[in-house]
Amino acid sequence: MKSPWEQIALSLAIGTVVISLVGCTASPKFRRDGTGTTPAPYGEPYQIGFASYYGSEFHGRRTSSGEIYDMNALTAAHNTLPLGTIIRVTNLSNHRSVMVKVNDRGPFKPGRILDLSLGAARQLGMIRKGTARVRIEILELGEDDGR
Repeated sequence: MKSPWEQIALSLAIGTVVISLVGCTASPKFRRDGTGTTPAPYGEPYQIGFASYYGSEFHGRRTSSGEIYDMNALTAAHNTLPLGTIIRVTNLSNHRSVMVKVNDRGPFKPGRILDLSLGAARQLGMIRKGTARVRIEILELGEDDGR
């Protein structure tokens, strides 16, 4: 039978191990781990910044994912998210949101984080202004290697 001091020491050692293991679990925030981006819980922003849109001049051309760009579809171009990722984009000035699939790379203009299809921009109410400050939330991470 162990003395009370040995039992306390054993309990403290087990507690220390448990706390250490809990500290090693993945954070619910985003992280880069070599396999891609790990999404935060639904409703937490991944990125906030300015979005623009592209329309008829690219309609019918091949996107980075190999899909044909349809300006009326709900798609977007992002520079780092894996292709095939589903995101919710919210226009922060009017709080309208839309779910889009990342199927292209861009934008290539400094200060912008996302290029939306014309259809997505229309749903966000940003056609007239051309750009909008948006919040991006990852809903489903794409399987692509992030070309």
